[in-house]
Amino acid sequence: MNSASFQGFDPSRVPSPSFVIDVAAIEANLAVLADVQARSGAKVLAALKAFSLPALGRLTTQYLSGTCSSGVHEALLAHQHYGGEVHVFSAAFKDSDIDALLPIADHLVFNSVAQLHRFRERALAAGLTLGIRINPEHSEGAVELYDPCAPCSRLGIPASELDGADLDGVTGIHFHTLCEQGFEHLSRTLDAVEARFGELLPTLEWVNFGGGHHITAPGYDIEGLIGRVKAFSERYGVQVYLEPGEAVAIRSGVLVAEVLDTPRNGIDLAILDTSATCHMPDTLEMPYRADIFGAGEASEKAHTYRLGGQTCLAGDVIGDYSFDAPLTIGQRVMFDDMAHYTLVKTNTFNGIPLPALVLWDSRDDRLEVLRTFGFTDFATRLG
Repeated sequence: MNSASFQGFDPSRVPSPSFVIDVAAIEANLAVLADVQARSGAKVLAALKAFSLPALGRLTTQYLSGTCSSGVHEALLAHQHYGGEVHVFSAAFKDSDIDALLPIADHLVFNSVAQLHRFRERALAAGLTLGIRINPEHSEGAVELYDPCAPCSRLGIPASELDGADLDGVTGIHFHTLCEQGFEHLSRTLDAVEARFGELLPTLEWVNFGGGHHITAPGYDIEGLIGRVKAFSERYGVQVYLEPGEAVAIRSGVLVAEVLDTPRNGIDLAILDTSATCHMPDTLEMPYRADIFGAGEASEKAHTYRLGGQTCLAGDVIGDYSFDAPLTIGQRVMFDDMAHYTLVKTNTFNGIPLPALVLWDSRDDRLEVLRTFGFTDFATRLG
């Protein structure tokens, strides 16, 4: 299992459902990223879109240079709970967004030349560093839903749209093509950026390589990354930024759930107090299979069940899993590697409660329930 530190964890110690995050695993990931930062000269930012937990904000910026946000609320979270540099990108900003961001942001990245022109004077007057997001028109994503360089993408400015553009005030560019991918994918992207934007690069002070770098995953070519960053920085005289998100949190957390019922309809079913659509939507959107500690593929072990949630959505199905023994009412199960892109995507469809948030430290077995959620959290978001 990816979140190996949880092999001996007793899920009955925490509320169900709950996300349990191992602080030691987070810190181990941060140490790898800090090493890359120190040896490459790049500044590494934590992408809050993938993993944001205020309780771990100060720990994160002990290791990294700051954060990148995708809007006002993430930026406020970064400013109040993390510290370090605050970088912000949005597909489009409103006037009120800019009003809120000017006092707290360090970098603003615009998604179009028109947005740059609209807000440039105010941002420069406030002392912010300005950039634009480019579209290298180079796809590395296997899933179109997560491919920002798919044809006709709304994200990033293609080179053809920059011909003759007034980029006064712009000191850097940002691009993003990756999703949980290795160095070779970044290397091909950099080749495309240099081919399409080669004339622009020497005029810049910084270049942000975006996120999706699986730097802390086993087998990632860290030395290749460091070498390419250093060569790029020296060639163009720029500060490189990296903004990994999932790399901060991979292999660090589980989702604990409880078996509520085991009906049968042609096959054995199990209804859990968690939900694919509410608590792990990427299992439906991407889609991907979430592993369970002690479980196997369908029919691999003696007893196979189709696991699903409590909601009325017919497709709220987590998947088919097999177990050594029959599932029993009240039994706890642990879904593996459930920290990144889970906490940040949960919802309360059907009024299903959000999972509790729990910090655990595998080094000393310390456990802290940060928060549980109930009816008030559901009702207040609806007015």
